[in-house]
Amino acid sequence: MLMRYPAVAGQFYPGDPERLLKTLEKLFSNFEIEEEKVISAVSPHAGYMFSGKVAAAVYSRIPEVSRYVIIGPNHHSTGAPVSASKEQWKTPLGVVEVDGEFVDALFDEAVVDERAHLREHSIEVQIPFLQYRFKDFKIVPLCMSLQDELTSAELGKKLAEVTKEFGDTVIIASSDFSHYVPYDRAYEDDSYVIDAILRLDVDEMYRRIFERGVTVCGYGPIAAAIHSSKLLGAERGKKVAYMTSGDVIGDRSSVVGYAGILIE
Repeated sequence: MLMRYPAVAGQFYPGDPERLLKTLEKLFSNFEIEEEKVISAVSPHAGYMFSGKVAAAVYSRIPEVSRYVIIGPNHHSTGAPVSASKEQWKTPLGVVEVDGEFVDALFDEAVVDERAHLREHSIEVQIPFLQYRFKDFKIVPLCMSLQDELTSAELGKKLAEVTKEFGDTVIIASSDFSHYVPYDRAYEDDSYVIDAILRLDVDEMYRRIFERGVTVCGYGPIAAAIHSSKLLGAERGKKVAYMTSGDVIGDRSSVVGYAGILIE
């Protein structure tokens, strides 16, 4: 079986298994484990020292299911418009299998293209959080280089169809929010976009992002998750955490925003 090896271990998170477990234990110690009936979620993908607390707020509420579809933006512009992976994924905490049958069922909306995943961090950094919480699960990694409204809607519709067929699935959209703007602007702009997400209004989310030029890197994955979740019966979004890099290091002149959102 082919293996996708870690691209950012030792950079975005500890490469040593013991140190990684201690890091995750500390992050999760901020929250009670309270599983909710989550259809999808939004989780950040920065280095754990910056966004790990927000991610832990999300993963402390994610229920245990058979598979997690993880949709991330393509930061390197390699591979297909929507690239799936069928390789096993290795992290310092072990190997996670991909649900190949689920991937195959997405054939008309996602092409298996491992090139998109070789250096991409947005999906990889989510997996140790799942490994810390759960023992027996599979993943479906999807990397989006094309994040327009039509692509997101079509992917979301297909994900809903396949999820109804397979059942027992949670979708995770990997995204950071404002990038390298002053602290107050990040809070203001991100709140403006998050409000549309919580109302599950994809059209308004896109409009607000482009109106203000908000640098949400994973807006396509978020849109796909919302489209899919609504077709699966979601009624609302709930923000469980928000912070910026400025809250961590104290420099508020240029920050990145991180939001944790559940869609139920």
